[in-house]
Amino acid sequence: MTDRSQKFKTIKHYHEPGDLHELTFSCYRRIKLLTNQAIREKLARAIDAAGQKSRIALAAFVFMPEHVHLLTWLQDDQSSIEDYLWEVKRPVSLFQKAQLIAHQSRLLQRLTVSSGADKGLFRMWQEGPGYDRNLQTCEAVQASMDYIHDNPRKRKLIRNPGDWRWSSAKFYATDGLHHDADLPKITPLPGDYWDTRKT
Repeated sequence: MTDRSQKFKTIKHYHEPGDLHELTFSCYRRIKLLTNQAIREKLARAIDAAGQKSRIALAAFVFMPEHVHLLTWLQDDQSSIEDYLWEVKRPVSLFQKAQLIAHQSRLLQRLTVSSGADKGLFRMWQEGPGYDRNLQTCEAVQASMDYIHDNPRKRKLIRNPGDWRWSSAKFYATDGLHHDADLPKITPLPGDYWDTRKT
């Protein structure tokens, strides 16, 4: 992974109090790397740790085979999406590389850059910060949640959003009563957000 000061230098993130960020990032070359439980659990723990360190809460998520959607909200004026993404991605990349080396997987070669300035660099994630969309209304936030949770159904991986284990759909379908320790921690938006946020 390249130095983050270079990696993120061309993107600007905007935040106003109450805004949410819908973050999307993909595996290198859209290779389906998020298909086994070990790597998904590692991603979940990395999200928890990054959120605690960066003071960024997770409102909704889905892990797809080759990309991730996170709906986040900043709990501190000093919170940084750039730092958060670094803290999420880096440990997962290191874990993936170690696993591939341990199993002498041929996939290691596919994930190693073979030309240019980054030659020989292992890459778990597509280069760049991914997609960051600011959400400023209740309608936009709800639409984002619906879109995130519906991803697996639209891809015909399951019939109903709640059937996909690796998302927050079931958490919301059960009013927060469903708890799966392998998933990242969800921090629902406070009730007054929906009452007071501009529409």
